[in-house]
This record gives sequence, C-alpha cells and structure tokens, in this order.
Amino acid sequence: MKITEYIKNNVLILDGGMGTLLQGMGLTAGELPERWNISHPESIVDIHRRYYDAGSNVVNTNTFGASILKFSPCELEEIVRSAINNARKAMEQSKSKKEKWVALDIGPTGRMLAPYGDLDFEDAVKVFAETVRLGVKYGADLIFIETMNDSYETKAALLAAKENSSLPVFVSNAYGADGKLMTGADPAAMVALLEGMGADAIGVNCSLGPKALAGVVEEYLKYASVPVIVKPNAGLPKSVDGKTVYDVMPEEFSEDVRMLITKGARIAGGCCGTTPDYISALSDKCFGFVPSLLTEKNFSVVSSYTHAVFFKEPVLIGERINPTGKKRFKEALKANDIDYILKEGISQREKGVHILDVNVGLPEIDEVTLLKTAVCELQSIIDLPLQIDTSDPVAMEGALRRYNGKAMINSVNGKKESMDAVFPLAKKYGGLIVALTLDENGIPEDADGRIEIAKKILEAAKEYGISPKDIIFDPLALTISADNNAARETLKAVKLINDELGCKTTLGVSNVSFGLPERDIITSNFFTLALGHGLSAAIMNPYSAEMMKAYKAYMALSGMDVNCAEYISFASAIPKTVSVPADKTAVAQNGDGTELQKAITRGLKEQSAALTAELIKTVKPLDIVQNEIIPALNTVGEGFEKKTVYLPQLLMSAESAKAAFEVIKSASKGESAANRCAFIIATVKGDIHDIGKNIVKLLLENYGFAVYDLGRDVDPHTIADETVKLHAPIVGLSALMTTTVPAMEETIKLLRERAPWCKIIVGGAVLNKEYASVIGADKYAKDAMEAVRFAEETENLL
Repeated sequence: MKITEYIKNNVLILDGGMGTLLQGMGLTAGELPERWNISHPESIVDIHRRYYDAGSNVVNTNTFGASILKFSPCELEEIVRSAINNARKAMEQSKSKKEKWVALDIGPTGRMLAPYGDLDFEDAVKVFAETVRLGVKYGADLIFIETMNDSYETKAALLAAKENSSLPVFVSNAYGADGKLMTGADPAAMVALLEGMGADAIGVNCSLGPKALAGVVEEYLKYASVPVIVKPNAGLPKSVDGKTVYDVMPEEFSEDVRMLITKGARIAGGCCGTTPDYISALSDKCFGFVPSLLTEKNFSVVSSYTHAVFFKEPVLIGERINPTGKKRFKEALKANDIDYILKEGISQREKGVHILDVNVGLPEIDEVTLLKTAVCELQSIIDLPLQIDTSDPVAMEGALRRYNGKAMINSVNGKKESMDAVFPLAKKYGGLIVALTLDENGIPEDADGRIEIAKKILEAAKEYGISPKDIIFDPLALTISADNNAARETLKAVKLINDELGCKTTLGVSNVSFGLPERDIITSNFFTLALGHGLSAAIMNPYSAEMMKAYKAYMALSGMDVNCAEYISFASAIPKTVSVPADKTAVAQNGDGTELQKAITRGLKEQSAALTAELIKTVKPLDIVQNEIIPALNTVGEGFEKKTVYLPQLLMSAESAKAAFEVIKSASKGESAANRCAFIIATVKGDIHDIGKNIVKLLLENYGFAVYDLGRDVDPHTIADETVKLHAPIVGLSALMTTTVPAMEETIKLLRERAPWCKIIVGGAVLNKEYASVIGADKYAKDAMEAVRFAEETENLL
C-alpha cells in the first residue's frame, strides 16, 4: 500500500530519536553519526529494528546531516546507500506485522541562506538535490525533511525533493517557545507555503515537548488540508552523570501525543530524547484509533516569511511599485536603483497596506533579472507578502522560485495560452492566482459574460489540480468616462462571483476614474460600493487620503473594526495625512530618530552608507557610532526582544549598520571599529551548523566587540589555545545537535582548567538554561540579542 493511501484512514507511527541512542552505544564527542552507517551498520540496524518492533510504521534513515557540505560525493553516496540498506535489513528482521516504510531523512544544512547568510538559494537546492537523488537511487520509500527552522531553507529542500523525485514528501519544522521559526514564520505561514508547493504531510518536530508544542500543532490543524505531523522531544534536556537525559517519561509523552492525535494529527513519533520505549507506549495508545476524515480548509491565503494574510476581510494591495504613469519610478528602474524601490515598499507598508504589488516591466530593461532582484531585496527588509505582477512567464517563474512564502500571482486570464503558461507555475511553486475575466474575445461588456469566463478559468485550473480557493478573480474595473454602465457591470460581477462561484475578488479600483477630474472622489466612492458588493481585495494607492478614509470607514461601519479602534487611530492622524498625486511617489518619514537611524532600522544598506559618508564630513566617527549607529541597533534589538521585530529584520539592520561602519573604517584609514573587549566564538567539535554563531558574531561586531570567529567543528584545545593567547574575557560556544553537546561540555571543562578568568556563554537548539548550568556554562542565551546583553554586562565588570 502507498503511504499516502495508508494515512487517509490510519494513524502513522514514526520512529524516535537516534543521537542519544548512538551516544549510549559509544558515539564519541565530535564523531559524525552518519558515518556509523558504514562503520557500525549492526548498531544502526539494531536501532531501526527496535523501532519497527515497538510499532513504528516509518523509520528515518541515519542521514540527518548527510550532504555534500559535510562529505565528499563518494562518501556521501556510500553513506546514503548504507543507511537505506540498514533500514531495509531492520525491516526484514522486525517481527512486527504492521505496514512499514523507509524514509530518507534530510535535516538542515547548518548554514543560513542569503541575504542573511552566505548560502545562495539555488546552491541550497543543489545541496539537497544531491541527497534526494541518492535516496531515490537506493530505494527510499519517501523523503522526510525535518527540523527546519527557516522557511526559505525549507522551501529549498522541498523544491529539491519535488524536482528530483516522485516520492511522497513529508516536511516538519522546528518551532521555538514563541510559536515561530527562528526566522519568524508562524504556523499559518508555513502551512500556506508547504501546502502550496504540494507537500504530502506537514507538521512540527524537535525543540520542545508535546505539551509545549500543542499550540503550534493546533494551528496546523486549523489551517492544513493535508495530514499533520507531530514529533516532539521528550521534554527538556539535562545532564545527569555526564549523560543527556530528558524530563518527560514515555507514559506522559505518549498520552500527550495521543491527545493531539484525537484532535486531528495523524502522523506521530518522537525526536530528541525519545527511544523505542516511547514509541511502544505511543503505538499502544493509538492501537485501533481511526482518525477523522481529512477536510479541505477553504482559506484563500498568501504568506511572507513571517505571516499569512487571509482573504476573510478586505485586503489592501499597494500599487505604487509599478512604472505605469510614474516618471521617477521609470528612471529608478532604468538606473537599477533598488533603494528607491525599497523605500517605496517601506512607505506603503507604513501607510497600512497588507500586500505589495511588484511590477518592474519596461521594454528597455531586463525584466527577468530585475523582477527577481526586486522581490529578493524587498523580502530582505519588508515582511509583507508580495503580488508578483508580470505578463512574462519566464520573469514570473524566476520571481516565484526565489519568493519566500506563498505569493499572489498577477495574472492569468481566460486565454488558453495564458492558462497553459501560468497554471503550471502556480502548481509548482504555490500561489494565489489573480484571474482576469477576459479571453480571446476581449472583455465582455456585461457581468454575465465575465462570469462565463470565470467558470472557464475554474475548469481549466481544476485540470492542473488547482483549487478554487487559490483563484481570486478580477472582473476588471473599466472607466466610466467611456461607458456609463461600466461600474455597474463590474459591481454586479463582483457580487455574482462571490455568491454563485464562492470565489474571492480583487479590482484595480483606480481604473474606474480614468479621464475624469478629481479622480479620488470617483475612485473612493466606487471602492466603497465594491466593498459593499463583497470585494475581497483592492489594488490601490495608499497615499490617497480619500481611499484610506473610505476603507477605514467601511471597516468600522461593517463591524470588522472592533470598537472602531483602527478608525479612531486613523482619524486622529488625519491632520498629518498628505494626499499624494497619482504621478508622484512619496516616501513616508514616520517614526523617531535621525535619517541615518531610520535607514539602519529599516535595513537600507546603501542609504546607510551614503548618509554616513555625508555625516562624517562634519561629525566625529566615534560620535556617529555612539549617537547614531548604536541607538539604531538598540531600537531594533529591543523590538526583537519584544517579538515585534523578527530575525531577518534584525540581520538586515545589522548589515546596514555594518555598511555604515565600513564607511567609518575607510575614513579612519582602515582602523578597526572594534573598541570593546575580545569575544571568541565557535561551533563545537563535530557540529557544522553555524547559523546561530554567525548571527551572534554579526551583532557583536556591530556593537563594537572584537570578535574572533574560530569557525565550525572546532576542537576544544584550539578554543582553549586561542582564549589563552588573547586572554579573552568571553567565549561563546554553539551546538545544534544532541550528539555534539558532550563536545561542548568537554570544551567548557578545558577552559575552566586553562582560562579560569573567562566567562562562557552557550547557545543552540538542544540547550536550555538548566542544561547550560549543569555543563558548567556561565550563561545560556536563547537568542543573539541576549548574547549581546551578556557581553555588555561582562565587559562592564572587567
């Protein structure tokens, strides 16, 4: 039986942890567990067999960290081949009569993707693709992508799996205690992205125990139409007699997971700290349980790398990143002035739009390259979802491929060539498709004609496996200056699409007033009428005071603005509101701080550098650092600590500060901007994951610390030698994997012997405050800003 058929009517039991079991069998600190597939195959077979006998339907191969970033191509192939063979042998030896499958396990690369790190998206796809192809070659039954804490890397892995195999793909992400991924995505955003790309099952694993993950699982169940996975840790880790143990026992674990299964999860297992005993208890509790039928969740939704936007209440789509009728914008496109585009995006976000339309189409530019660049750059500093607006399928695919989330796709129409070009892209990358009600015969004059085209589009979409929830119709607002009935027919079409087809609608509302004086009067009143007819979204000018008044008033009058709070806030600011003509572009200057501080907090690297270059002509370099750069970083850092700013925004602000520092350094004839104490940082022996380390390094450098980065997989003696050599007062150690925590403990013991003066701060997904204290660290930092605060406190005590 195919696994995708099995999970329709059965609970699928996964396996549990691997690393802690290998440690119990003799895996040493710093030793790569994937190599045990070759050197200790009998041990790997034994672990897999014990899981099958305990009741697992699926075991994950011992390939969590197997990639060409860690192993040579030849060794990687031998590891994957041996890993799958080991799982097959275990399946054959198992006495269990349950259905069984072997999953190719794929974990994160350990590196952060650009623009926040040094790994390009396409390079990440290639890394995952190499492992996927080997898994297919040697007979894996499915691909299990797990423990991903970055939505962009998750997309790269899923894309690699879909492009290089026809196997079912399960995807599981690792959430923090705040219910978000490390880079900010909430569960709704991940459901939108992963379902849109065709994952067969999605869910959560690692990081926390079942009780702590329950809220995240429930969010998945609320939004997901595909099976939901729950694979928690056995609670929180601690060290007892030099061994890592967890605080949730099998009985409690299995009961907590069973409760999540009764709520709708249908794929369950364990992660760090769980053993065959945990899986046996879980399997027993689930015996005979028949899960409820999967139901289609009819949410029309788009997402960014942080959040989803649902089309339940009227959605505003900012229209200003578009060259049509905008002379200055055209000049910016021709000059490849990306900063201008970014400022326009920031300004519209500050005006309150929910989505940004992105159109860079001009005959004289390379639209394929520029659209992809614009999308990537906008996403690096703005967390709003984007509507990718182009008539060029090649440009559309390039932008969709790089987009971090589920985008709006603008657009398709009723022409066969249009549907044949756009629907395959939407099916592959996911997206909410704007469908124009026109075809080879043009735009029908009446609403009924437009409805017929809408029906034709829905039928064609169905053939590609695209649901009506992923189509949003634009029944086309035409100017009333040419046809008195134009607005009436468009409004009728909006209502018919909503009532008869059950689909969402959007309009470019400003078209209705083309050719008329005082256009905002006509456009805003038409907008209100359209909202009253059920309009779901509008592409509009957020700088128009009349349009914003119409929107805020409608939301209050329709009962969608609780206690009229949004309207009251908007109305109180009306004297400060500036109406911007349609052919002008304004950049809002909201918020406190100087221009340089604003540029840094917004993540505008080029502007930060330019403003610093101008400022340094009259202001001392140290004064710029103390009065401009550090206050800006503090503003963003405080937002990060309060969870109002997410990691990508924090990193881009840090990069902007770095750009400002480079100007200061150049003006100071190459002198280092570091004016604070030394801070040694490293990822411990056996661990190649350096995302957290690199984030901490970047922030520390911006705060003026002299950071000595020793890299990844660093031997304890190397760390101790460098600490003694520099007499460094602070050492930071990072580890992601359970199997490398002993190497961290060994390093701390050595530092205590050879550098007793230094303070040691640790971090990583497998650690917590209690565990850090037990292994001898002075401080556990849950995030990069906490590491910065500790470094500042420590320096003040020197």
